[in-house]
Amino acid sequence: MNGFLYGMALQWKLDIRSKSLLVTCYIVPIIFFLLMGGIFTSIMPEMRNTLIQSMIVMSVSMGAFIGLPPSLIETYGSDIKKVYKANGVPICLGLVTMFLSAFVHLMITCVVIVLLAPILFDAALPTQLPFFFPALAIYITSSLSIGSVLGLMVKNQAKLTMIAQLLFLPSIMLSGIMFPIEFLPDFLERIGRIFPASWGYRLMLDHGFCFENLWYLIFIFFASVIVCGIALKKQKAK
Repeated sequence: MNGFLYGMALQWKLDIRSKSLLVTCYIVPIIFFLLMGGIFTSIMPEMRNTLIQSMIVMSVSMGAFIGLPPSLIETYGSDIKKVYKANGVPICLGLVTMFLSAFVHLMITCVVIVLLAPILFDAALPTQLPFFFPALAIYITSSLSIGSVLGLMVKNQAKLTMIAQLLFLPSIMLSGIMFPIEFLPDFLERIGRIFPASWGYRLMLDHGFCFENLWYLIFIFFASVIVCGIALKKQKAK
């Protein structure tokens, strides 16, 4: 347990110094929120009711798909993995500590959005806060699980960037956060449902915390855990 806590503390210090994490989990999401929050609420005043959820979806998608995977590649594609083996450290420790650290960073950003949106843009707070934050935690967890799969399965940084963008952009454009999903053609709406952003967005809306919006995110998480377990076994065998 002491080793795990030490690993978490060390990962937190590394993350604090990471320019990549600072950009993807804090700077870009907050700037996007400050710029687009005013634009959205000016063009569509009714969006004040869902602004918080929309900005959170963008922030979580960026942190999970673009921020976390490169850190995993740096760890499991370098000599750090050999250090784990030499010292008898479980090969999964790096993944677990980076996952939990990214979760905390994204949660901090989301809380900042929840606190600032009503002040800056007169956005409506979720009326069911006891359900909103568990929904947010579930959405972050499922998104980070996909990011973990990317970081463990894709070995090339250039390919990772391309695949991450292919996940991030549809998550933003087809989830319903930019405009009502009913405006999309049926086939694009179906494609949007492949990504966790669409489900997380509905789950965080008022009265949206129900099994109908929850089951897919749970499925994604457990499927990702299985894939990550297989990938870590292959890493251990090398």
